[in-house]
This record gives sequence, structure tokens and C-alpha cells, in this order.
Amino acid sequence: MQYPALLFAIILSLVAVSPAQDQPQLVPRNPIVQQQSNVDPSLEYSVPAGTKVPLTLTQGITSKTAKEGDPVYAQTAFPITQNNRIVIPAGSYVQGVVRRVVRPGRVKGRAELQMSFTSMIFPNGYTVLLPATVQGVPGSQNVDTKGSEGTIQGQGSKGRDAATIAKTAGAGAGIGAISGSGKGAGIGAAAGSALGIATVLLTRGPEIQLDPGSSVEMILERDLNLEGTKLRQQ
Repeated sequence: MQYPALLFAIILSLVAVSPAQDQPQLVPRNPIVQQQSNVDPSLEYSVPAGTKVPLTLTQGITSKTAKEGDPVYAQTAFPITQNNRIVIPAGSYVQGVVRRVVRPGRVKGRAELQMSFTSMIFPNGYTVLLPATVQGVPGSQNVDTKGSEGTIQGQGSKGRDAATIAKTAGAGAGIGAISGSGKGAGIGAAAGSALGIATVLLTRGPEIQLDPGSSVEMILERDLNLEGTKLRQQ
């Protein structure tokens, strides 16, 4: 009857004398801030004009609803280095503004969207003014850029309009043929073409649609000077 009590006492004594195991501690990390740790605080870094900085949009922009003066928000998608030092870490915040919006016309005229980037906020809060614009929209098959001001231009609607007219003409011809005469098919095709043309005249061309996560390439219009001491501030 005394064996259970004795066994229990032995277990308690072993627990009391056994060394406590260290518990793993979760140390919060900020990989973006760590990217700046190799910057020399005694130096000033200059990112030259013409440097291309890949960005990722954090909000969507469309020519259908955008207005002049609307804000643009993005983050750098890849670090920029100078003298083997990361001076612009990935994940830095970039703010811009919509400068001009042109909606696509009916029959002709493509959508256009012009925006510029005005400031950059580093992970530690260091903020600099930017003179930058759009260089391109990598990976997009629906838009391209034109001009030195980085205007984003949408697709034309010529092919889509021709398809609309052909589709309605074919449908009209089919309805006319059902009426029982070749003449009816011709009349139906003409009526269908007229309907297709009317549809084209009332429909705008494709809008520019940049979804959150879209890639945009920014280009610096003049040298960007960065202070090493402020880059190193935590």
C-alpha cells in the first residue's frame, strides 16, 4: 500500500532537481529594416537620375473612376543598391498622384492615365521627396506607355468593334434565313450590321484597369540624395 506514495515522492524529487529547459522565444523580425543595416551613417548616397525602381500597387486604379488629384499608393518590389549597400529596401512606401485621366472614346480614342510619384517613406519613417514618373507596366498585355511623361495608354477597340458588327450581322442573317427566303437573309444581315454599328457608337472602348498587386516601373527624373544617418535610424 505504501508503494504508490513512495513512487510519487520519487517523481517529485526528480522534477525538483532536474534543470529547467529554456523555452524558445519568438523574436520579432523586420526584414525590411535589416536590409538597411549595412548603410554607412557617415556617408551620403545618391541614386542617379534614370534609375528604374520596380513597384507594386497597393490599391487599384481605373480610368473609369479615377480623377485628377487622386492619390496613388505603392511599395518598392526590389531593393536598390549603391556601392554594394542597400539604399532603398524592398517594401518602402511610395506615394503618387493622378495627373490626368482620359476615358476611351466611342468608335475611336484610347483610355489614358498619367500619374507621377511624389514621395517615398522608408521602413524607419525617413521620408524623401521624389521626382519620378512611370516608365512602364511590366507584364501587362492590355496597356502600354507613351511619351516622356509616362502616360499609360489602353488598348484600341477596332478589333472588338469589327467583331461586334460581324456578330450582329451574322445573327441577323440567320433570323432572315429562317423567314424562308434568300432575300430575307440579306435584309436580316443588313439590319444586324446596322444594330452592330449602333452598338459600337454607344459603347466606349476598353478602360485602363490596374488591380492591386499590379507591377509598375518607376523612373527617377533627377538624382535622389539620401543621408546615411537617417537611413540607419531605427
